[in-house]
Amino acid sequence: MTRNIIAEALGTAFLLIGVVGSGIMGEALAGGNTAIALLANAIATGCILYVLITILGPVSGAHFNPAVTLAFRLRADITTPRALGYVTAQIIGAILGVWLTHLMFGLPVFQLSTTSRTGAAQYLSEAIATFGLLLMIFGGLKSRPDAVPMLVALYITGAYWFTSSTSFANPAVTIARGFSDTFAGIDPAHAPAFIAVQLLTAALATGALAWLFSRE
Repeated sequence: MTRNIIAEALGTAFLLIGVVGSGIMGEALAGGNTAIALLANAIATGCILYVLITILGPVSGAHFNPAVTLAFRLRADITTPRALGYVTAQIIGAILGVWLTHLMFGLPVFQLSTTSRTGAAQYLSEAIATFGLLLMIFGGLKSRPDAVPMLVALYITGAYWFTSSTSFANPAVTIARGFSDTFAGIDPAHAPAFIAVQLLTAALATGALAWLFSRE
């Protein structure tokens, strides 16, 4: 279990390095063109997700996401102690990933985001993004397990563009991005609503997806 937890912390840290780092680099090089910055952010995030899920999936399952861990717990695929260990590792790893990214780019390590992300449209976007992510994971596990890394990577890359929230779909990512006043940030005051929607959607989606992708 120690190896599993370390894999979750390491994977989530690198995920945030990919998200925040590509946001900083994209914004710096885009010359004020937000579309180009978002494109760079989306592609880099998709790439790092594919790599991380491929290499760490056999170790821990490559959740890197408390909403995903909640879904697996509700399906009774993992125990409560393991789920709690995963979530703790994910949050710690995510925050450390943000701080390491700030160091890489010579920015102040400790920051709070001022980027506003709130409103019914964004909450709906997070519900759709989270449901879609679980749809890709459990659908992939049912039909073609070896394709899950690519399915998740492609989905998140696309969801950056077709959701108004740019598809956080991850409570650990949401918490950590509150500590970065950069392109990928979210005002910490707006994070709890995102997290509540993500977890509620995961809880509701688990039953529906268990029926849709029945193991029988």
